[in-house]
Amino acid sequence: MGYMEEYRFWLEDSYFDEATKEELRGIADDPAQIEERFYKELEFGTGGLRGVIGAGTNRMNIYTVRKATQGLANYILKQGGAGRSVAIAYDSRYFSPEFADEAALCMAANGIKAYVFDELRPTPELSFALRTLGCISGIVVTASHNPPEYNGYKVYWEDGAQVTAPKDKEIIDEVKNVMDYHTVKTMAKADAMKAGLYQMIGEEIDVAYMAELKKQIIHPEIIQEMAEDLKIVYTPFNGTGNKPVRRILAELGFKHVYVVPEQERPDPAFTTLDYPNPEDPKAFTLALALAKKVDADVVLATDPDADRLGIYAKDTKTGEYVSFTGNMSGMLIAEYILRERTATGKMPEDPAMVSTIVTTNMAAAIAADYHVKFIEVLTGFKYIGEQIKWMEAAGKGHYVFGLEESYGCLAGTHARDKDAVVAVMCLCEMAAWCKKHGKTCWDQMIALYEKYGYYKETQYTITLKGIDGAAQIAGIMDKLRSDPPKAFGDLKVLRMRDYAKDVITDLETGETCPTGLPRSNVLYFELPGDNWCCARPSGTEPKIKFYMGVKGNSLEDAAQKVAKLTEDLKAAL
Repeated sequence: MGYMEEYRFWLEDSYFDEATKEELRGIADDPAQIEERFYKELEFGTGGLRGVIGAGTNRMNIYTVRKATQGLANYILKQGGAGRSVAIAYDSRYFSPEFADEAALCMAANGIKAYVFDELRPTPELSFALRTLGCISGIVVTASHNPPEYNGYKVYWEDGAQVTAPKDKEIIDEVKNVMDYHTVKTMAKADAMKAGLYQMIGEEIDVAYMAELKKQIIHPEIIQEMAEDLKIVYTPFNGTGNKPVRRILAELGFKHVYVVPEQERPDPAFTTLDYPNPEDPKAFTLALALAKKVDADVVLATDPDADRLGIYAKDTKTGEYVSFTGNMSGMLIAEYILRERTATGKMPEDPAMVSTIVTTNMAAAIAADYHVKFIEVLTGFKYIGEQIKWMEAAGKGHYVFGLEESYGCLAGTHARDKDAVVAVMCLCEMAAWCKKHGKTCWDQMIALYEKYGYYKETQYTITLKGIDGAAQIAGIMDKLRSDPPKAFGDLKVLRMRDYAKDVITDLETGETCPTGLPRSNVLYFELPGDNWCCARPSGTEPKIKFYMGVKGNSLEDAAQKVAKLTEDLKAAL
């Protein structure tokens, strides 16, 4: 069926509601808009769905959500999940509650019980809830930090992590096999509740989640001692973090938590934010203004689904607030946990820290310093969650901390995805420790640089849209793979890791060995002096990303080195 036939089908078939048809009648004279909405199905990728909200096969709406859920339900049933349950959470975006209900009622119509949160909750609490409730799968309706016109749908499996191979591809196939909207099941909410197939959840899960978070606290006595002195500014970016973050900080005893009023309550329009992303400095404008007003020690922001944390901290030398990358904040928390668990005898036997291949090399240095096993995985927190599962299954290794460069980390194993709520809690404990010792979080970051080296990372992204763009991205990867650069500027390439071929090649001797990781279209170039560069096409956007990391002997030296490596990379392309 071509896009015009699909458009007419949606306009004329009784399956689609009048509001949907009215929206589509509004674009009748816009063939380009019709084509864009109907030329393909909204792709169900390894993480689920994500797209612009609206009517059409290439949009997020109740029909595409329901269709994707039918595919997931079919997979659950084939995995012996009849009579099992799923947990469903949602964020503050447009139609998030409606999409969550559509997913729940489709599951219920397939005989799979749905536990649905009574209001918006963070993504990591969904990961916690599905394991607590013994569910086979979980769904969270969120578009994370995307602009307000987007929504999305992420799928989790019974271990609490987002699905990994081979289940991710198997679920995608099941979703693709749902061809006819009329075969998608649903039922009335009242009937589902009466049949015990739809159950609201809430406070009981919140209480259990809070209790698990508190198990990660190492020095409650330091928090109590410094609670009156430490000033924290926090913004949930109009998302799900507001209640759980404030609750955990209050229950731990922090007295001075100032929340940005304009970004406190749910707002699907994100009225005061161009882009609700803690990586964007502009998103901190209101929080920094409040911080200066109250003379805050730290400034914290969680993204709308509260799985990522951004921070600023005061530089005692200048009095200004300094931004931290995800690598930096992750290192602050990681080093504090490893140091204090070791010092207090609270480190488990055979401890392990997990990081992705594009995260700072400082992670390996810190792990080695505290005699903690260091494990690298592919990009994506689901691979970190997978490591927890494998450790528990093998009865070998104890996960202590995991992080990725994109502002996500997890302390403990209560969830199997990055958790900004536990990150806030750990960061604030660390800030209290700093306050007790007469320094700021920035002072402590400098201390880490002085001890381990001035590691600095950056990214360079090339966007190439459309069919031609995809071919160009493939061409760039093919060229780098078949004729790898021998050097980036004056930095000689020592070894190249080709994760698609599962091979590491020593470019001087020609010797090879396996990467030991799943196959993925990623190239990694190891350079002298703990420097590196990595090429990775995006799985969700028409982009190819280059990640780079250097190690300098000062802030200025590291900044110069990473800038030069970026220019040398561009020249090599």
